[in-house]
Order: sequence, then C-alpha cells, then structure tokens
Amino acid sequence: MTSSSGISQANRARIERLHRADGQGFGVPEASEILGLDRARTARLLGYLARRGWLARVRRGFYVPVPLDARRSGEWVADSWVVADRLFSPCYIGGWSACQHWDLTEQVFRALLVVTARRVRERDLELQGIPFHLTVRSSEALFGTVSVWRDQTRVAVSDPSRTIVDVLDDPSLGGGIRTVADVLGEYMASQSRDDLVLIDYGDRLANRALFKRLGYLLELLGVDAPELVAACRERRSAGVIALDPTVKARGRIVRRWGLRDNAGLGSKV
Repeated sequence: MTSSSGISQANRARIERLHRADGQGFGVPEASEILGLDRARTARLLGYLARRGWLARVRRGFYVPVPLDARRSGEWVADSWVVADRLFSPCYIGGWSACQHWDLTEQVFRALLVVTARRVRERDLELQGIPFHLTVRSSEALFGTVSVWRDQTRVAVSDPSRTIVDVLDDPSLGGGIRTVADVLGEYMASQSRDDLVLIDYGDRLANRALFKRLGYLLELLGVDAPELVAACRERRSAGVIALDPTVKARGRIVRRWGLRDNAGLGSKV
C-alpha cells in the first residue's frame, strides 16, 4: 500500500524507525540492525529511499534521514558539522571554522575545517556540495574543545584558546599568517583571552615554534602581555623557523625570536 505522500506505509515506518534510532546518520550495518533486515536488502532499500529523496546520501554507504516534514526533501542538505562528527569522529571543528564560530574573524571560508584522529585518504573532499578540509592529529591531541548543539547533536569545536594555539602551530589552518595575526589580535582583546591556558595548550602540543610566532606577533601587535611574552621567550626553540611555512619568500630574520618574517609583516621590535 502507498500513502498519499508517495511512499509505502512499510517504508514510511522504516524511515520513522531510522529517525528514532539515529536521526543524525548511519551506514548500512547500523541501518540493518535498526530495521532487522539483512545487509544486502538494507543497502538496496537505502539506495531506493535516497533516490526518492527520503534519505540524503552524504557519501558512499552513509546516509542521513531527511526530516519527514521537509517540503522539498530532494534538496535537503544535512548540517555539515553533524556530518563531520558522524564521519570523522573522534574529531573537532577547528582552525578557520572555529575562528568564524567564535567571531574572531570576518573572513569567510567556504570549507569546513575538521581536525580528526582518523586515518583519512583525502584531506579535501566535498559532501552534499559542501567542501571539507581535514587535518589529522593523534587522539591525545584532541583536547581543548567544547561541545555545542547542532540539530540535536553535540559537536566538539576547539575553544577560543585552543583555536589560537592551532593556527599558530600551523598557520595554514587559519588561512595564512596575516589572517592569524588579525585573529590573535581579536582574541587578545576579547573576554575569551586566557594567557595561562595559551601557555598550557602550547606546552601540551609540544611545538616550540608556535611560541616563537606567538611572542613575535604579540610584540608586533603591541599587545600588553609581558608575562606571556616572557613565557614565549623561555620556550623558544633552537634555530630559525619560517613565520609562515606556506610562504616561499625569504624575508628578514628576526633574531630576537629566531624566525624569518617571510610574510613581510614588518617589526616594531
């Protein structure tokens, strides 16, 4: 029997079961267990429901149920944060995406940046027309996050201090060192500023190069943070690093900080 909405009563009941059991996404194994069907039949059923617009196929073998009251189900797109959490967990939303979330930048980045402990084949991919950029860290490095609600799902995002440490550790995650400098300035002027947490997170990442960038930028921006600057100087690594590793230009060496200002930001020190 077919309901007035163009779907059989049996399939509508199955969709409702998928919504109740796991409304944020599932693969064939999970759906097979929920529906009590063998995997082959489940795979065919999910494909059929996706073609009819009752499920959204995010990637091969992974589906998200479309809200039953969606008027144009075939055009419905899942929340990208929820998709990231389901596909790449353990993970968190970080870098430029976290900068946007915490209002630390007005720059608009189209791709969602996800920090994951999973091994992934592709670092840049597109799901439902939404670009994702993935960066991989060890599971021990997935600290300094908070959970936010997205469509009834709790998703981890780096807190403001962890966001700053991440983009100093790898400026490409912040869109380049010029954007990182602006983001740092916003953070240091905000209520989220926590100098001790910055030091703690930097120590836990164990990358002394980020302290060189942090100390140099603090002085360049004229931020009043003598204790933080002193902590950065104590943690300087040996040798000379590039202020922005993605920039090929040479630039002048700032010996006070043991770095090469290859982005041409200039210096007041």
